[in-house]
Amino acid sequence: MVSVAPSAGDLALGWQLDPASLVLVGLAGGAYAVGVRRLAARGRRWSRGRSAALAGALAVTVVATQSGIGRYDTERLSVHMVQHVLLGMAVPLLVVLAAPLTLVLQSGGPATRSGVRRALRSRPVHVLTHPIVAWCLFGGGLAVIYLTPVLGLAARHPWVHLLVHAHVVVSGALFLAVLVGVDPLPGRPPPGARLLILLVAVPFHAVIGLALLSAGRPVAPAAYPDLADQHLAAGLFWGTGELFTFAVAAIVLRQWWVVEQRAMAREDRALVS
Repeated sequence: MVSVAPSAGDLALGWQLDPASLVLVGLAGGAYAVGVRRLAARGRRWSRGRSAALAGALAVTVVATQSGIGRYDTERLSVHMVQHVLLGMAVPLLVVLAAPLTLVLQSGGPATRSGVRRALRSRPVHVLTHPIVAWCLFGGGLAVIYLTPVLGLAARHPWVHLLVHAHVVVSGALFLAVLVGVDPLPGRPPPGARLLILLVAVPFHAVIGLALLSAGRPVAPAAYPDLADQHLAAGLFWGTGELFTFAVAAIVLRQWWVVEQRAMAREDRALVS
C-alpha cells in the first residue's frame, strides 16, 4: 500500500529526536569551537568563513536527521532523496570548506599535531585520498545504494540506515576534500586535473537518475512502492546532482584563479627585487 505523501508542514514541523546524529553534531561542534578558542587564546584569528561553513554543516545535519525529513525518509523515496542531497552533498562540501584538519594542526598540542601529520603521511590516507579511489567510493557508493537491495534494507533496518548515512557523508567528504578542500592532503592534483575529475563524476548522477526515472517498477517495492514518487526522487537526484557539480566547479575555478594570482604576485615581487 502506498503511503500518503507528507505535506510541506509535516516536513518542516514534524521534528523527532535522533540521538545518534545529535550526539555526533554536538561532539563535532564542540571540538571545533575548542580549537577556535585555543587559537584565540594564542592571539591568532580563525577565519569566520570557515567557522560559518562548519556551523552550516551542523545545521544542515540537524535538519536532515531531526526534522520531518528524517521522520519520513523511510516512507517516501522523494523525502529520502532530499535527505541524501543534504547529507551526501551539502554537508560534505561545507565540512571540507571548514578546514577541520588545518584547525587541528594550528590549535592542537605538539603530540596532536605530530599524530595528525603522521596520519596524513600514512599509506591508508594516501590510498583513500587518491582521486580514483575517492571517485570510486563516491560514485560507486551511489550505484550500490540505489541500484541494489541496499536501499530497501536501509529503510527497514536502522543500523543499515545509519551505515548509509555514514557512507554518503564520509565518501562525499573524501571526494570533495580532493577537489576543493583546503586541508593539507597528500598528492592533491592541480586545479586543472581536479576540474577534469569532477566532470568525469557527472555521469554518476545522470545515469542513476535516469535508471530510477525510466524504471517500470519500484526499485525497492517493499519500502518505497510508489512509482510516481520514485520518478520524483529521480528528478530531484538528477537535478541537484547537476547543480552540485556546477557549484563545485565554480569553487575549483575560483581556487585556480587564486593560485594563479598568487603566482603572478610572487613573480612581480621577484622582478622588483
